Amino acid sequence: MTTTLDLAKQIANMQTDLLVVFENNEIILTNSALNKFFGVSSIEEYKSSFGEFVNHFVPHPSYFNAEKVNEGETWFESIQALNEIDRVVSILDQTFKGHAFSVRIDSSLDNQKIVTFTDITQSLIQRIMIENNANIDKHSGAYTKQYFLQITSSFEEAASFNKKIIGLTLIDIEESDEINHENTQELVRYFKGFIRQDDMLVKYSDTKFLLAFLVDDAQKVQQVTSKLNIMLQKHKVDGFSFKLSTKYQEKNEKLNALISKVLEN
Repeated sequence: MTTTLDLAKQIANMQTDLLVVFENNEIILTNSALNKFFGVSSIEEYKSSFGEFVNHFVPHPSYFNAEKVNEGETWFESIQALNEIDRVVSILDQTFKGHAFSVRIDSSLDNQKIVTFTDITQSLIQRIMIENNANIDKHSGAYTKQYFLQITSSFEEAASFNKKIIGLTLIDIEESDEINHENTQELVRYFKGFIRQDDMLVKYSDTKFLLAFLVDDAQKVQQVTSKLNIMLQKHKVDGFSFKLSTKYQEKNEKLNALISKVLEN
């Protein structure tokens, strides 16, 4: 006969987020995702291997942790008192790799708390860099190389979710050209005038820009390349001569490998 707890376990194990249920502050259920994250096979092994759950939270000033629990409160109460955007913890997985999680607590059941941890590592990196204005190169107005390399996983996920492939165009400026902040700003404004809002123009070096975009298939990539070439023929950019090279993502190819491929061309 299936009990309520058995049914809860089945539902919990279907979740990709880490999920743990507390009753009177004692853990009574962990899901498969959480067990895998910590490298244990069951709730029993988890309990024998670890102490207080709050001790998992890395004591970093940017994240909620045990040091930020208010006197006389449980960690549940202290984190729930924060704004939703600040309910973020850092936890090390079984390989000691740090992950950032947003925390959601459901206290609707008597004496029980269902706590869900959603991995936001990539989106948090983006948020921090955007808040610090570190995603834009101040001299050109394009995205920075650092920001682009930080979000490669997110870009890959966006392509997969939307059933697209990634196209990558190298805009290679002739080294003999006189390059300064004013004319690189002009170049960036020029390209931003006809690329799509979701396309990413990245200043990769003083003489190289990358244009990253999502398309349906390889044929669409070629259409984008043709459009770029036509635009360049119609509208010359004063002070610049450059060549374009475009590659597209093969099946299961990582963006870092695609970047290397287009740069080697």
